[in-house]
Amino acid sequence: MRSLYKRQLAMMVGIVALSFTLLSTAFMMLSYRYIISEKRDAMERNAGYIAMFASSFYQQLRSEPFQNYVASIALISDSYVIVAAPDGEIIYATDGVNFYAYENSKVPESVVSQVLERGSYAGMTSLGGIFPERRYLASLPITVSLNNLSVTQGLVLVSADASSLAEMWSATATIFFFTAVVVLLIAFVASSLFSAHQARPLNEMAEAARKFGRGEFDVRVTSYEGRCDEISTLAEAFNTMANSLAKVESQRSEFIANVSHELKTPMTTISGFAEGILDGTIPPEREKESLQIVVSETRRLSRLVRRMLDLARLNALTENTVTAQEQFDLTEVVSQVIISLESKITGRNLDVDVQMPDEKLMVWGDPDSITQVCYNLLDNAAKFAAAGTAITVQITKKDGKAYTTIRNLGSTIPKDELPLLFERFHKADYSRSMDREGVGLGLYIVKTILGNLKETITATSEDGVTQFTFTLTLA
Repeated sequence: MRSLYKRQLAMMVGIVALSFTLLSTAFMMLSYRYIISEKRDAMERNAGYIAMFASSFYQQLRSEPFQNYVASIALISDSYVIVAAPDGEIIYATDGVNFYAYENSKVPESVVSQVLERGSYAGMTSLGGIFPERRYLASLPITVSLNNLSVTQGLVLVSADASSLAEMWSATATIFFFTAVVVLLIAFVASSLFSAHQARPLNEMAEAARKFGRGEFDVRVTSYEGRCDEISTLAEAFNTMANSLAKVESQRSEFIANVSHELKTPMTTISGFAEGILDGTIPPEREKESLQIVVSETRRLSRLVRRMLDLARLNALTENTVTAQEQFDLTEVVSQVIISLESKITGRNLDVDVQMPDEKLMVWGDPDSITQVCYNLLDNAAKFAAAGTAITVQITKKDGKAYTTIRNLGSTIPKDELPLLFERFHKADYSRSMDREGVGLGLYIVKTILGNLKETITATSEDGVTQFTFTLTLA
């Protein structure tokens, strides 16, 4: 399997190489045309300079000063210059270094006639074999004014061979080639570094995921720091997921430890009393008392298993799943729960102060689940209320919500313990001596039920007054 780094690097280098290939092709074609065009323009200008100068020396075209002037222009422009008579007979020719005489040689009639008729000539020609190969030729007439008439006294022909043009183009192409090589190398290095920079957090995430699979949940991705792009967003989401997984794993370990502890205590008690009865360690007169303890611990085990089953059912609902809801009368549900706990409330010499609307109060929710919520809260209130005090049950309406408050008077819950009340298997130190039957799942189940309904619950405790308030949406 090819890595993302190699694929991205190959793609970027390929794009750069293809771009440079297309660019170089276009550049070569355009530069060649530009060089040819510039050379032609230069030859036409030089022909014009020579023709203009020759018009002042039309009677001295064979003189040494004029020939030296023509030779200097030919040398500077790297051109071949021919001066001919009006009939095409070549007077002399020079490349700037040497002078050439073409005895009995004439410029072809087609060139002469075009210069005389049109005033110029430009094109590729070998001048009837004078040149060994076809060259670009620019020609202008040498004209003088006699008696207000323009008279042609000769011709100027300027040419350049293909080798000079090729050398100019080759020099330009060489510069472009070396520039392209340098740019390609820079692009390759930059692409390599960029691809490695892009792939580093992905590789780190892959390695972290493998470590998660081995149970190492303390690994985090850090190579994205300082970036503000999609990969940094992905890395942050990955770390958020890692934190959630670590928290879930911690909760799972804690859950198993707590369950083991909660199961171990009653099972040890049951086993101890059963063995004591069997081996006669416990005297006959205490067997009934011991069996009552066994029954009590068995019931505690049953409650623990039942609560754990409820917990498993609630946790089966995903975070984005809302419990099926229907309209029901909240006052009726609360009243039924109070009646079901009447014996426990009266047994502890408690009163109940009910502050509810006289008419029906319809809300959205799951009646069975809300019944369990109210039961758990009222059961806790009765369990931890001081004997002879009153439990307050209050229902109010505000901003489309029904607020149910259950308040009792007893021990004050420390502020640092309030956030922990809704954790699994949490039992405050002050309550352990008062609640030997509880397993620490009641309030967690309450919070989970309300969370699945997208509702909230809050807890406060000051000066011995503890209250729980949860919300439901009005129908």
